[in-house]
Amino acid sequence: MSKHQRSFSKNTTLKTQFFFRKFPASPDILKWLIISIIVGLSVGTASAWFLQSLEWVTTIRENNKWIIFFLPLAGFLVGILYYYFGKNVEAGNNILIDNIHNPKSIIPFKMAPLVYLGTILTHLFGGSAGREGTAIQMAGAIADQLTQPFRLNNDERKILIIAAIAAGFGSVFGTPLAGAVFGLEVFLIGRIRYDAIFAAFTSSIIASWTTTGLWNVEHTHYIIGLIPKANFVFIIYSIIAGIAFGLCAAAFSKALHWAGNIFKSNIKYPPFRPIIGGIIIVIAVFAMGATKYIGLGVPVIEQAFQQQSEVYDFALKMIFTVLTLAAGFKGGEVTPLFFIGATLGSALSIFIPLPVGLMAGMGFVAVFAGATNTPLACMLMAIELFGAECGIYVAIACVVSYLISGYNSIYTQQRVGQAKNNKTQDYTDKTISEIK
Repeated sequence: MSKHQRSFSKNTTLKTQFFFRKFPASPDILKWLIISIIVGLSVGTASAWFLQSLEWVTTIRENNKWIIFFLPLAGFLVGILYYYFGKNVEAGNNILIDNIHNPKSIIPFKMAPLVYLGTILTHLFGGSAGREGTAIQMAGAIADQLTQPFRLNNDERKILIIAAIAAGFGSVFGTPLAGAVFGLEVFLIGRIRYDAIFAAFTSSIIASWTTTGLWNVEHTHYIIGLIPKANFVFIIYSIIAGIAFGLCAAAFSKALHWAGNIFKSNIKYPPFRPIIGGIIIVIAVFAMGATKYIGLGVPVIEQAFQQQSEVYDFALKMIFTVLTLAAGFKGGEVTPLFFIGATLGSALSIFIPLPVGLMAGMGFVAVFAGATNTPLACMLMAIELFGAECGIYVAIACVVSYLISGYNSIYTQQRVGQAKNNKTQDYTDKTISEIK
């Protein structure tokens, strides 16, 4: 090596060392950028395929309503699949949350195809379920396979799972900012893990772009027609609405866990549980002569923004969803919570003099906030879906709902990081299941 080459090499090394001393996080950011790109592209692609599949099976079901008669049989098939092949992934989202707190073995990749198939069968034959749970579980199962190739330690693996949750949520709803905050917020009530912020936002944004930009999958758009200027009276109305939404969220969480325990204690063989649940749902659907309370229920949600819903819509959707999920069918809780919240808010506009669209939008996110203890993510979701003009109203509704819902959650492995207020019993470091 010549003198000039040695000098050039030395200067380059010194500059590189100076750069990393000046910006010590640079190598770490580069690593997480690469990981986040992989997570975002893979999870966004999986969400696109999943959303398109849901659209296909929903169209088939609505055009062939007789297929609902086979819901108990489909439930038995789902039960058999999980009983014999998926016992170690049956806990779903709670596995991901638990692994953030206490990292264990790598999440089996089979979680992704199992929850995908289970959810598609549930929707095809008329169960009432959502899509967020499936998207998040698929994301977690896919992303966690990167742990060994990238030689991630336990702390880094926690960040990876947070990023996966963010990517799954952001891509399935088309709300990348809400998805990122949801991933950071959902596992620990009252606190956010900021060392995962880069991976969460990057993964969620890339995943959302992959779903919509790369694969051209469209998301549902909701419109709040009239948003009045905030004043003292309207703020009071928003607080009252938030109380109703929080009570509703707590009722849903309690009912879901209660019904699940009933099925488990009375039907010992798990594959039989969705058969019984499916029979009840089939009888109810054909007795009512309507299918508005099964599936995702997106048309009903859209209608709630335009006109007042029936006062019983939210309650019936809650019953159908609790039956479906407690019996062992697969799918998420969030879209049903959107339905429950939007129709409750829309119906409450009869008594609370705020525009029906605004009330529906407030309920849409506030019931979800109370049932998942993620008020910040829900505020961002409302802004991404409805526009910033509704910000004050949805913020009030989400915060009040979060406080009123207490220590209830659809995720039993959520851990309390900080008490909701200083006057309640200190449950710090306890999970929701331990509190109950």
